[in-house]
Amino acid sequence: MQLNLERPDYSWFLRGADGRHVLVNERALTRSCVVSPDTLVEDWPVTDAKAMLPADLDPLLSLRPELVVLGTGDQQVFPPAAVLAACLGRGIGLEVMSNAAAARTYSVLAGEGRRVVAGFMLAAAAR
Repeated sequence: MQLNLERPDYSWFLRGADGRHVLVNERALTRSCVVSPDTLVEDWPVTDAKAMLPADLDPLLSLRPELVVLGTGDQQVFPPAAVLAACLGRGIGLEVMSNAAAARTYSVLAGEGRRVVAGFMLAAAAR
C-alpha cells in the first residue's frame, strides 16, 4: 500500500497541540495563539480561561467565524459566562476543550471548509 502526504488546501494547518506548544505547519509555537485556515495570530495575550474577558475574543471574532474552538491548555477549563455569551449573542458557536482536542477538532472542521477559528492558551510558565 502506498501512502501519500496530503497537505490541506489552506495556509495554516495544525499538526498538534498540548499545554506547552502548538505545532502550526512546521513551526512549534510556545505562546498562546489564534489560528484560522488563512490567518495566524501569534502572541495572543490570553493564558488563563478563568480570567478571560469578552474582549479577549476580539482577535478571534474579527475573523468572522461560524465556530470558535477554544483550547484551554492541558485540560478543559470553562471561561466566565460573559465570554460564552459574547459568542452566543452573535450567533457564533463556541466549543471549549483541551488544546489537544481543540487541534483535532479544528483540523476536521477546517478540512470540511468550515469558517472555524481556534484560540490556544499556553501557560505563562511555558514561555
